[in-house]
Amino acid sequence: MVANSLELEDVKKILCAEHSDPFCVLGMHKTEEGLVVRAFLPNAKNVKVIDNNELEVKYNMGKIHQDGFFEVKITDRTDFFAYQFEILDDCKNYWTAYDPYCFLPIISEYDLYLFNKGDHRRIYMRLGAHVMTVNGIAGTCFTVWAPCAKRVSVVGDFNQWDGRRHCMRSLGSSGVWEIFIPSITQGCIYKFEIKTQNDDLFKRADPYAFYSELRPNNASVVYDIENYKWQDEGWMTNRAKTNYLEQPIAIYEVHMGSWMRTSLEENGFISYKDAAKKLVSYVKEMGYTHIEFLSLSEHPYDGSWGYQVTGYYAVTPRYGTPADLMYLIDTCHQNGIGVIFDWVPGHFPRDAHGLRLFDGSALYEHADARQGEHPDWGTMIFNYGRSEVKNFLIGNAMFWFDKYHIDGLRVDAVASMLCLDYGKEEGQWIPNRYGGRENIEAIEFLRHLNSVVYGEYPGVMMIAEESTSWPMVSKPPYVGGLGFGFKWNMGWMNDFLRYMSMDSVYRKYHHNLITFSMMYAFSENFILALSHDEVVHGKCSMLNKMPGDYWQKFAGLRLAYGYQYGHPGKKLLFMGGEFGQFIEWKYYDSLDWHLLEYEMHDKIKRYVKDLNALYRSEPALYEIDFSFKGFEWINCDDAQQSVVSFLRKGKESKELLIFVCNFTPVVHDHYRIGVPVEGYYKEILNSDANIYGGSNAGNCGGLYAEPIGCGGRPYSIALKVPPLAIVVFKPTVNLR
Repeated sequence: MVANSLELEDVKKILCAEHSDPFCVLGMHKTEEGLVVRAFLPNAKNVKVIDNNELEVKYNMGKIHQDGFFEVKITDRTDFFAYQFEILDDCKNYWTAYDPYCFLPIISEYDLYLFNKGDHRRIYMRLGAHVMTVNGIAGTCFTVWAPCAKRVSVVGDFNQWDGRRHCMRSLGSSGVWEIFIPSITQGCIYKFEIKTQNDDLFKRADPYAFYSELRPNNASVVYDIENYKWQDEGWMTNRAKTNYLEQPIAIYEVHMGSWMRTSLEENGFISYKDAAKKLVSYVKEMGYTHIEFLSLSEHPYDGSWGYQVTGYYAVTPRYGTPADLMYLIDTCHQNGIGVIFDWVPGHFPRDAHGLRLFDGSALYEHADARQGEHPDWGTMIFNYGRSEVKNFLIGNAMFWFDKYHIDGLRVDAVASMLCLDYGKEEGQWIPNRYGGRENIEAIEFLRHLNSVVYGEYPGVMMIAEESTSWPMVSKPPYVGGLGFGFKWNMGWMNDFLRYMSMDSVYRKYHHNLITFSMMYAFSENFILALSHDEVVHGKCSMLNKMPGDYWQKFAGLRLAYGYQYGHPGKKLLFMGGEFGQFIEWKYYDSLDWHLLEYEMHDKIKRYVKDLNALYRSEPALYEIDFSFKGFEWINCDDAQQSVVSFLRKGKESKELLIFVCNFTPVVHDHYRIGVPVEGYYKEILNSDANIYGGSNAGNCGGLYAEPIGCGGRPYSIALKVPPLAIVVFKPTVNLR
């Protein structure tokens, strides 16, 4: 029997897991008579309290409630002492265990203050599950933000998923709950069981978990991410001194689940460790500067390609462990390859174990569906005006830079964040406080995000996938911009692919599609992206977009890539495009690597490799990407013959290249263009060369400029322009 009705009420609340502060009942407490120790151990038959310093000193606990509530009063001692339980259950199993209710709070009030303020940049070091040693006892500290919950418990195999066993303490108005559980180590699976104010029970994955189970399971996994030993000091030091605006950036975009499958099985994925060998060596061979991975955060549905994230801090286990991914990135850096992650702060899915209605309230999202939901995608929109939500996202960005040494984030679907009416009909959205469509909170979030990232990590890249004409995306916040370093050039991509997809007969009527991009090419720091989005959903692969017969398709693709590399802006190509994948990308299947057994596919792979080599070796192609000083039309008006020619220029006058592009299958002999200086113009690239699968029409290695004025220039060259081809010349000293 318990001593009085107050204690009886406390016992009932503990047994029902409804006590607002279980730590004031369970554990060791001082009384007027000495000490009292209480424990709730449902499966125990007998329990003793053992003094850790004097193991022979034991105190038998009385079972004061049949459901497993034990208590012992220790009248001969008044000072707290370290202890553990000696437990015997009904099946005569015997073990010892430390009491999770004997530990003081671990997270500090200052941490909570910063978090509630929205300015705890390393919040991932406090919230979530952290393996640690407290008072000499190894275990894991669990912490979660659930301000509207009536009760939160940690559940897992270690307590038979019983939410009564490890009820957490509420840390007051912060909305944070915490408990340190001894003996819980790396690999333990867990969730948070949340009782709402309506007495509903939910089991949620940990929003700050570092690892998770492989789908279809969805529990979080305790993982210590501090043990990996990085070997990329040289890369990290050089990165901090790098200005990527003036460096070559050739990005190979990769979906890990389909780059190279190991089998036809559902989970026949290449691992992070295997990718460290195969993918890294391939990218290095091809001459790319960076790999951009489609989201590697945990996501339950393969068909989302990683863009419906439930574990923002959790590496997806499809390909290995967090340490395995660190090894892959480390290997990239040691081979001179940067790593960019796709990041999804624009929306999250409705999965029951995820963030939606996390504690029974609209915690991470807006309560009003007009603000909190994407009707087209069936996903939820983050509440960017809530400090703790902003902290969750900004902390997540910091996490990837801090713990995984990534070199950039490509932020997905920025347009959906900026516009309140994105994908919505009239009546489906709410205007901002000024009556406009701009999402003011999201704009401020992005500005703050970019300011924090660039302030903390010099030399990294923040890249916006922004599909509208929103101004100054890649300009600093202090001049009214969003603060990104780069923006995908979606306008160029749409016009360019539309032009390249049409029969060459009609191109002369749409010449502006290939030239218009230069009207705005320097309004942003653009990346010319031919991404995964352009080779799915019936859009055809890059090769199959090209019109004409088999030969013309490959010629057109070589021309397309050549024009992309000549056009101002950094470069990105989705995997498979480099060797002429014929069919659309399939997220559930491997790329068609067998195509490299065929001559034309192998030759276009060599062409892309040589393009990357040329790009990286010629400062004219990357030093002045974002100013008219680096580009000049020679002739953009020859719509009748669908030919354009232009100059690319570096910082030094000697760094000069001439591009001539013929978008028809007609050979042009003695095609004259003006050039800026006299001398010999060496043909350094010809996409029609036989080694690339072309007809080998060309200019015998180069041409001398003649003192014949053309196009307002004092000199000119009369060249042969191959069919569906691009030729590149570099002036050298006059050899005559």
